[in-house]
Amino acid sequence: MQMPSSHPADTEYLVRHAMDTGYMWSSLLAPPAYIAFVVARRGRAHLSLNRVLRATWLAGLSAVTGGAAYVRYANSSEESVRLRRLETAYNMNTLRRNDHSTIGAVLMAVLTPALLWNKARIVNLILGGAGLGSGIGLLTHYGQTMVGDHPPKVDIILPPSPE
Repeated sequence: MQMPSSHPADTEYLVRHAMDTGYMWSSLLAPPAYIAFVVARRGRAHLSLNRVLRATWLAGLSAVTGGAAYVRYANSSEESVRLRRLETAYNMNTLRRNDHSTIGAVLMAVLTPALLWNKARIVNLILGGAGLGSGIGLLTHYGQTMVGDHPPKVDIILPPSPE
């Protein structure tokens, strides 16, 4: 009796991880890039909070497309994808980065509309606030790492593959 392949599940996990990472980085980089672009092209008069928040969540949405990651992992060997998934799943640095980003996104998705209720549209406040929080969480993680608060290293022990 042959065991079912875990390749589709491993591929799905790694594509989801790549999408999360893309969202975090684009949410971090989009607001300053958008602000610099608008100020350089049109001047400060065309800059608004609503537009910055909209650019933040649209950049996060565009980074979530996981097509390239899917093509990469779907066409890789089953063993390499399995090993990559285990490395990703047990990498404490990545887990802490994802946790900080998620906590920041949830907090800012709630706080941004509460603090800036009449300054922008509600959709942009919630989704843009989540994007800003995700970027702030990412900065928090890397700030803690730079200060010296490193997550513990976990050794991965792979079981022998059944043949």
